[in-house]
This record gives sequence, C-alpha cells and structure tokens, in this order.
Amino acid sequence: MPLSAAAWIAVAMLWLAGGSNYLTRTMLTTMRSSILEEIPMSDAQFGLLTSGFLWVYAFASPFAGFFADRFSRRLVVIISLFAWSAITWLTAYVQTFEQFLALRILLGLSQACYIPAAVALIVDYHRGPTRSLATGLHATGLIGGSAIGGLGGWLAAESGWSHAYLVIGLPNLALGVLLYFTLRDPPREGSGGATEPVRLGGALRSLGRPGAFYAMMACVGVQGAVSWTIIGWMPTQMREQFNMGQGAAGFSALGFLYSAQFVGLLAGGYWTDRMSLRNPRARIFIPAAAIVCAAPAFWLTGWSQQLGFTLASLSLWGLAMGFLGANMMPITCLMVDPRYRATAMGVLNLFAAVSGGLAVYGVGALRDAHIGFSLILTTAGFGAVLCGLLLWAVNCIVRKQDAATDHA
Repeated sequence: MPLSAAAWIAVAMLWLAGGSNYLTRTMLTTMRSSILEEIPMSDAQFGLLTSGFLWVYAFASPFAGFFADRFSRRLVVIISLFAWSAITWLTAYVQTFEQFLALRILLGLSQACYIPAAVALIVDYHRGPTRSLATGLHATGLIGGSAIGGLGGWLAAESGWSHAYLVIGLPNLALGVLLYFTLRDPPREGSGGATEPVRLGGALRSLGRPGAFYAMMACVGVQGAVSWTIIGWMPTQMREQFNMGQGAAGFSALGFLYSAQFVGLLAGGYWTDRMSLRNPRARIFIPAAAIVCAAPAFWLTGWSQQLGFTLASLSLWGLAMGFLGANMMPITCLMVDPRYRATAMGVLNLFAAVSGGLAVYGVGALRDAHIGFSLILTTAGFGAVLCGLLLWAVNCIVRKQDAATDHA
C-alpha cells in the first residue's frame, strides 16, 4: 500500500478513535439526573467524578507520552482504546460512588495514553505539506465526540444510564479490533542510523533544556486557562445575562465555539501547510496572529451587553483554537528531539489541563466574591494577547536556533 494511502487511512482510523475518546469521557455530564436516581451522591461527589478523571489524566500524560516514544505507538493507541472501552462497559455495573470513582480514575489513566501516541503517529506518516491538515482532521474527531456527548444523556433518559454505558462501550471494543487490523507503525522520523535508546531521563533532560519548549509550555498554560474559562462558565453567563434557557445557552455558547474551532482546524491546517512550504515557522506565527486577533472580541464582550458580540468572541476564539490545535504537534516537531515528541505532547497536555482546572475553580471563586463576569472576560482578553505573544516568542526562539544551526 502506498505510504500516502496508509497515511490517510491512519488519520481516518484515529479520527474514529479520537471521537470515541471524547465521547466516553464527556457522556457522564449529560446523564447526571439518571445516575443520581440510582446511586446517591452529593453534588461535590458527582463533581469529583470529573475532577478525579482530569487530575489523573493530566499527571499521567507525560508518562503516557513517554510510553508512546519508547514503545510501538500503534500498540499504545490500541491498548488504550481497548482499556477505555472495557472501562466504559464495566461502568454499567457499578453500584456505589466509590466504584464509580475508581473506574473514572482508571478511565483517566487509559485515555491519557491516547492523544500523545495518536498525534505522534500521525506526524510520523505526514512529514511534509500535509502535516497540519492531518492533525487538524484528527482533532475534528475529538470535537465530534464532544458534540455527540449528549447521546449518553438521551440513552440514559430512554433506557437508563447503565444501558447507555453498555451501548456505547461495546461498539468501542469492536473499533479496537478494527484498528488492530488496519493501523500500522510507520518508520519514525529521525530514526535512521544508530541513536541513543529512548529513556525517561533522556527525555526529561532534552525537554528541560532552555529554549522554545519553555515558552510553549507557558503558552499552552495560558491557552488552557482562557479556553476552560469559556467552556466552563460562558453557558452560565449567557443564561444569566440574556435570560436564556439552560439548553439554549449551552447550545449557543459551545455550539458557536466548537463550530468555529472545527472550521479553524481544517482551514488553519490547510493554510499553514501551504505557507510552510516557504517558511516552516508559518505553523507557529499564523496561529499566534490568529490568537492575538481574537483578543479584542473578549474586550467588546466585556464592555457591551450585545449578544452578537458574545457570539462573535466565541467564534473568533474557537477559530483561533482551531488554528493552534491543527499545529500543536507540528510546532512541537520544530522544537524538540524527534525521539521525544509524544513525551513533549504529554507535558503540554499536563499544563493545559492543570491551568484549565485552576481557571474554572478561580472564576467560580471570583463569582462567589461578586466580581462581574465582564471584568473576567476583559482579563481573558489580556490572557489571549499573552498567549499569542508567548507563541510568537516560540517563533523567535526557533528562528534563532535555526540560524545558529545554519551557521554552525
């Protein structure tokens, strides 16, 4: 099979796996009432089911990325998918909060292994002017999985939450079998000739050297804080500010955000691929410009009571996040040793998840202190500017490193 065909088949298979990954992690939040009818728990305990997942997912991500660098990325993806599918299926049989929490923690461990391995596998296949588009296409699967998370709530309302976990878990096991027979490991970029074995200590030393990766970690941390502020609180704010129903507010906030992000993943991936033929750093500075351009919309939203400005800010931020999402791993490829790309992606996942969780909690504390959401949005606008400037710093550092290499 020609490499080009295998490369796009890999994207298609991982698109399905990525959708499954996000569907099975988000479906819990859509079936709260059905679960509480059968398993008594407090709101704090129900929230812990998601918080516990996120904490484990975040801190396991760097190690999961290392596994993908050290071993077969194909096998890491497949084992991860089988594990989260089995856990989803087993969740249908839990009877206590403690059992539910244990399986959510295991779900976080299993799903932490997927993203670093999947995107590293994609860039192993796509090494030229299809790299950003391929990673962007894969990321649309993650959005698709999030978008259909309401399927779990519908199934729970119709037939019970246990039935929902069974119906969604079992087909995922079949998807794992399909990936086993269709997914392959391509030769890794930069693997020709004798190289040092991939070791965790070597990965940490390589990523810990002063350089662009530090700026990228800071950029992703700020991006995670701004994004989770929007995802976590904008539906509530729109419901309160514009007297919208809960469903309408949620659909408007997340619908505009994810729709624009979907477009940004495809358009941004295609555009940066074309521009990278002339300048490989286009994959850095084009998303940086998109993020900075999105910032004024947050200020307009904070200062104006017009619904149109709110929807515009959501759309512009979603578009900018699409540009960044399509290029996150391609940017990483410009910064780090090819042997440690998946580890680097795991570290970036850690920073995004931790900062996002802190931001969601922090905004809640500010609301409890009666700080107006308009001021919070204005601050988010400055965060967007900072995010773009940090990404531009990555571009400048990479340019200097490339110049030094050329003159060496």
